[in-house]
Amino acid sequence: MSLPTLAAFREVAFGADGLIHGKAMKLLVNTCTVGVPFVREIEQAMAQRGVTVVDCPISGGPPGARAGTLSVMISGDPAAVERVRPMISLWGKTLNIAGDKPGAAQVLKLTNNILSAVALAATAEAFVMGAKGGLDPEIMVQAISAGSGRNSAVDGKFPAAVLTRSFDYGAEMHIIMKDIDLAIAQGEELGVPMWVCEAARLVFKHAMQKGAAREDLTAIVKYIERDADFEMPKTR
Repeated sequence: MSLPTLAAFREVAFGADGLIHGKAMKLLVNTCTVGVPFVREIEQAMAQRGVTVVDCPISGGPPGARAGTLSVMISGDPAAVERVRPMISLWGKTLNIAGDKPGAAQVLKLTNNILSAVALAATAEAFVMGAKGGLDPEIMVQAISAGSGRNSAVDGKFPAAVLTRSFDYGAEMHIIMKDIDLAIAQGEELGVPMWVCEAARLVFKHAMQKGAAREDLTAIVKYIERDADFEMPKTR
């Protein structure tokens, strides 16, 4: 299963016509970012029907899916993990076993996603600042990719969807907002300060309040630009 929201997952799994009411399914592989409490709920409910859940969130976005280079994070019953390994190994070369503790793969995925979200928010602000200050965005990409500021937004999202002004990387903003909320909730549950993550959430929340929920996540740049009264040039 790979679905964009917890509500969609709940309907497909537990709704009136949900998978849980069938008899053929014995193994459920969850590739969604849903958080630890939801995974525990899924596992408990499915176990009552004799179904084993392998938690297997993925990272890398549409480009990674097309290229077969996704990062795959797995936790669950070791025998079940080995059973699905031939299938999931086709999704990407990176297979990270998080252990058999329920929800371990979700914690790993949320760690990844909150870093990705913070990087995107910070990169949007930095590039608008640099371009408004007279820098060529292409030069910024070259310099930052070779320097200490390198991140997934500079390497992937900006070249593919921002410098082209296409803003079509492939994921809507409400999805990254869901992941940010889940990551912050996980941190708070563990008593970990999430101040930087909270700041990134405010950046995306501001854009969503302006109507960006269904826009591509890279459209965050346009909302930074509007507040800066400046638009970066199309360079690709």
